[in-house]
Amino acid sequence: MSVTTVPIPPLEKGSLIKLWGGLALAVAVAGGVAWAGTRGSSGGCTKVTASGLGFSQIKVGSGPKPAANDFVLVNYKGTLAADGKEFDKGERVPFPVSQVVAGFSEGLQLMQKGGSYKLCIPAALGYGANAQGPIPANADLVFDVDLIDYKSFAEVQAMQAQMQAQPGGAAGAPLPGSPEK
Repeated sequence: MSVTTVPIPPLEKGSLIKLWGGLALAVAVAGGVAWAGTRGSSGGCTKVTASGLGFSQIKVGSGPKPAANDFVLVNYKGTLAADGKEFDKGERVPFPVSQVVAGFSEGLQLMQKGGSYKLCIPAALGYGANAQGPIPANADLVFDVDLIDYKSFAEVQAMQAQMQAQPGGAAGAPLPGSPEK
């Protein structure tokens, strides 16, 4: 029985270096693309909740945390995760925790009075496929939030009743976020 050998032609000088260099370049490009894809949604946040909300605690607060039916008083700045463009900012803004986008509401319920957080809100917990003013559809959002104070719904109702009972008070003033009568 005879064995026929087929000679392997020699490789050109330097072709293995070119092959390995091309492979290394392809891996580097793929890694860069993967990193860029995750950069927009994380926004610099270090922790992620089960729902996908990213957050970083900047300053520790104290005491209990607000619940969904509470009213908060906050300073905030909202930017687009993709390019850092500011779309909203507020100082000492009161509103009900439950009447903001889901990611912002969830983030507020993680905070304590006096605390500061960075919230990285994926589009699914923000405005989703709906464009909202300067916020494009499917935009990931980043908020810097300071929780100044919060009150329970019962405390806000009691304060409103007390104001209405005073002569010259704010009779008939609606609660923040409630429909006017």
